[in-house]
Amino acid sequence: MDFQLLAKGIALAGCAIGAGCALIAGIGPGIGEGNAVAKALEAIGRQPECKGDVTSTMLLGCAIAETTGIYGFVTGLLLYLRCTWYVHELPELIKTAEMPYITD
Repeated sequence: MDFQLLAKGIALAGCAIGAGCALIAGIGPGIGEGNAVAKALEAIGRQPECKGDVTSTMLLGCAIAETTGIYGFVTGLLLYLRCTWYVHELPELIKTAEMPYITD
Protein backbone atom coordinates (compact mmCIF):
# COMPACT_ATOMS: atom_id res chain seq x y z
CA MET A 1 0.00 0.00 0.00
CA ASP A 2 1.33 3.41 -0.92
CA PHE A 3 1.23 5.49 2.25
CA GLN A 4 1.97 8.71 0.38
CA LEU A 5 -1.26 8.28 -1.57
CA LEU A 6 -3.16 7.49 1.64
CA ALA A 7 -1.70 10.56 3.34
CA LYS A 8 -2.71 12.77 0.42
CA GLY A 9 -6.23 11.33 0.52
CA ILE A 10 -6.54 11.99 4.25
CA ALA A 11 -5.23 15.54 3.76
CA LEU A 12 -7.77 16.05 0.99
CA ALA A 13 -10.61 14.85 3.19
CA GLY A 14 -9.42 17.06 6.05
CA CYS A 15 -9.25 20.10 3.79
CA ALA A 16 -12.76 19.47 2.50
CA ILE A 17 -14.22 19.01 5.98
CA GLY A 18 -12.36 22.07 7.26
CA ALA A 19 -13.56 24.20 4.34
CA GLY A 20 -17.15 23.17 4.98
CA CYS A 21 -16.90 23.96 8.69
CA ALA A 22 -15.24 27.32 7.98
CA LEU A 23 -17.99 28.32 5.57
CA ILE A 24 -20.61 27.54 8.22
CA ALA A 25 -19.07 30.44 10.18
CA GLY A 26 -21.14 32.82 8.06
CA ILE A 27 -24.34 31.75 9.83
CA GLY A 28 -23.37 33.18 13.22
CA PRO A 29 -22.71 36.77 12.12
CA GLY A 30 -25.96 36.81 10.15
CA ILE A 31 -28.01 35.79 13.16
CA GLY A 32 -26.09 38.14 15.46
CA GLU A 33 -26.46 41.14 13.17
CA GLY A 34 -30.18 40.46 12.79
CA ASN A 35 -30.59 40.40 16.56
CA ALA A 36 -28.55 43.61 16.92
CA VAL A 37 -30.68 45.46 14.38
CA ALA A 38 -33.88 44.21 16.02
CA LYS A 39 -32.77 45.42 19.44
CA ALA A 40 -31.60 48.74 18.01
CA LEU A 41 -35.00 49.28 16.39
CA GLU A 42 -36.68 48.49 19.70
CA ALA A 43 -34.46 51.01 21.48
CA ILE A 44 -35.16 53.70 18.87
CA GLY A 45 -38.87 52.96 19.14
CA ARG A 46 -38.77 53.50 22.90
CA GLN A 47 -36.58 56.62 22.83
CA PRO A 48 -36.49 58.26 19.39
CA GLU A 49 -34.16 61.04 20.57
CA CYS A 50 -31.22 58.59 20.99
CA LYS A 51 -31.39 57.44 17.37
CA GLY A 52 -27.89 58.69 16.44
CA ASP A 53 -26.12 57.02 19.38
CA VAL A 54 -27.93 53.71 18.94
CA THR A 55 -27.39 53.65 15.18
CA SER A 56 -23.65 54.37 15.39
CA THR A 57 -23.13 51.76 18.11
CA MET A 58 -25.16 49.21 16.14
CA LEU A 59 -23.17 49.81 12.95
CA LEU A 60 -19.88 49.42 14.79
CA GLY A 61 -21.06 46.16 16.36
CA CYS A 62 -22.29 44.84 13.02
CA ALA A 63 -18.97 45.68 11.37
CA ILE A 64 -17.06 43.82 14.06
CA ALA A 65 -19.41 40.83 13.85
CA GLU A 66 -19.10 40.73 10.07
CA THR A 67 -15.33 40.22 10.28
CA THR A 68 -15.97 36.77 11.76
CA GLY A 69 -17.94 35.79 8.68
CA ILE A 70 -15.30 37.23 6.37
CA TYR A 71 -12.50 35.35 8.17
CA GLY A 72 -14.50 32.14 7.92
CA PHE A 73 -15.13 32.72 4.21
CA VAL A 74 -11.47 33.42 3.47
CA THR A 75 -10.38 30.35 5.47
CA GLY A 76 -12.89 28.16 3.64
CA LEU A 77 -11.81 29.55 0.29
CA LEU A 78 -8.14 28.91 1.01
CA LEU A 79 -8.85 25.36 2.15
CA TYR A 80 -10.98 24.78 -0.95
CA LEU A 81 -8.17 25.99 -3.21
CA ARG A 82 -5.74 23.73 -1.37
CA CYS A 83 -8.12 20.79 -1.91
CA THR A 84 -8.34 21.43 -5.64
CA TRP A 85 -4.56 21.46 -5.83
CA TYR A 86 -4.49 17.98 -4.27
CA VAL A 87 -7.27 16.76 -6.55
CA HIS A 88 -5.21 17.70 -9.62
CA GLU A 89 -2.16 15.96 -8.17
CA LEU A 90 -3.86 12.70 -7.10
CA PRO A 91 -4.28 11.11 -10.57
CA GLU A 92 -0.53 11.34 -11.11
CA LEU A 93 0.11 9.68 -7.75
CA ILE A 94 -2.39 6.95 -8.51
CA LYS A 95 -0.74 6.21 -11.89
CA THR A 96 2.74 5.99 -10.37
CA ALA A 97 1.74 4.02 -7.25
CA GLU A 98 2.27 0.29 -7.18
CA MET A 99 -1.19 -1.16 -6.65
CA PRO A 100 -1.33 -4.84 -7.58
CA TYR A 101 -4.98 -5.11 -6.56
CA ILE A 102 -6.10 -2.66 -9.27
CA THR A 103 -6.35 -4.17 -12.74
CA ASP A 104 -6.52 -2.21 -15.97
